[in-house]
Amino acid sequence: MLVEELTDIIVGLEQRISAYKTRLQELEKKRKRLEEEIASIKKYLELAETLYRVEADKAKLASLSSQIITDDKGARPGPLMDVTDQSREILLGRSRYAGMSMPEAAYHILRETRRSMHAKELLQRLVAGGMQIKGKTPLTSVATSLKRDKRFRKVGPNTFEALEESLTEAV
Repeated sequence: MLVEELTDIIVGLEQRISAYKTRLQELEKKRKRLEEEIASIKKYLELAETLYRVEADKAKLASLSSQIITDDKGARPGPLMDVTDQSREILLGRSRYAGMSMPEAAYHILRETRRSMHAKELLQRLVAGGMQIKGKTPLTSVATSLKRDKRFRKVGPNTFEALEESLTEAV
């Protein structure tokens, strides 16, 4: 009689274990689907925010369309943004830093990674994110730009870290 009761308990526990394992697998699959959906939503949110900035800039340009830019070359119309091309670049993930200055984009990179980085690695990430660095020596351009910006501290040869926001506001 005691053996039968123990056998029943063991069988019941085996069934529970099996049910828990099955439920765990279902939940892990659901979590994976949710993580994929979150990643997709983040991408669309980034796209929408960038498109919003582009459209806001476009509206500002339209309101200033009667004004003309004058420089040493004479009068010429202001630059126009091609929203379609910029949207395509964003969807392809190549314009992550659209509308940002180079130091601003570098600051975002350093804050996201939470570590110091050599100018060469920063340059690679900036270029991968769609930033176009002008000049004959882009690496020097990045390093010089960060040396001049109060948001960065040089921690080694051409190696920088982002200062905390509260520290940069106090300066």
